[in-house]
Amino acid sequence: MKCGFPRRSYLGGAISGLGLWHLVATFRGASAQEDSPPLKGRINQSVSRWCYNRIPLDVLCKFCRKIGIKSVELIGPKDWPVVKEHGLTCAMVSSGTPLTRGFNRGENHEWLISEYERMIPRVAEAGFRNLICFSGNREGLDDEQGLKHCEEGIKRLLPLCEKHNVVLVMELLNSKVDHPDYMCDRTRWGVELCKRIGSEYFKLLYDIYHMQIMEGDLIRTIRENIQYIAHFHTGGNPGRNEIDETQEIWYPAVMRAIADTGYTGFVGHEFIPKSPDPLAALERCARLCDV
Repeated sequence: MKCGFPRRSYLGGAISGLGLWHLVATFRGASAQEDSPPLKGRINQSVSRWCYNRIPLDVLCKFCRKIGIKSVELIGPKDWPVVKEHGLTCAMVSSGTPLTRGFNRGENHEWLISEYERMIPRVAEAGFRNLICFSGNREGLDDEQGLKHCEEGIKRLLPLCEKHNVVLVMELLNSKVDHPDYMCDRTRWGVELCKRIGSEYFKLLYDIYHMQIMEGDLIRTIRENIQYIAHFHTGGNPGRNEIDETQEIWYPAVMRAIADTGYTGFVGHEFIPKSPDPLAALERCARLCDV
């Protein structure tokens, strides 16, 4: 999930005129090394669109296809045709609903359910499976109240999810740095909600960056709870930038642990590249995770 600013507005409007044309030309000329080996594919990799908003979507898709990234995610219906045209999927569909107003408050249920009832058939028709959702902020609610309300609201959508084979996936986010007051901020809370709902059509998005901030102990937690996880996100900590040797999470070890569980879903890169060549940074990080 985003780092304190809207995904869609990240760096939007920061480039204009000749600067924009120069940037687009640079990205259109970017390519993986011709002699680079293909990714092994033991980890299915995806990339979050909002982190690369400066790059035209068709350019990003071509680059992903070239190096072996299989998905561009967190996009809505208007971008689906572009992704599919390039032979990619959208491993996690954006719901368009705010993360601060989620299922943990009963007064949000009617409009949220209406939005998801509209989106779920469209996701299925496009051939995608995972649709993101959020707990919302606490705003004075205790954990038990939040669990109860989330369970009630999400269970109302399960028959439609089952009919269309679409999974609602709630993202785990940190409430310490990026999303103060967010309720689903610990694995234990999210897993408890999964147990109460008791359906394969509701799971968690385990964001490695966010959970490193909140609780650490990543590999043990992933191994013990993999049955409740439908998707992963990456990001370097501290800073939410490249997942390289400059930060504290050693991603090859985490990726091996994920692969060793038999997980066959996707790992989505959701870091904000600092490199002047963001596509080269994406390739480096993809290869670091290619265990």
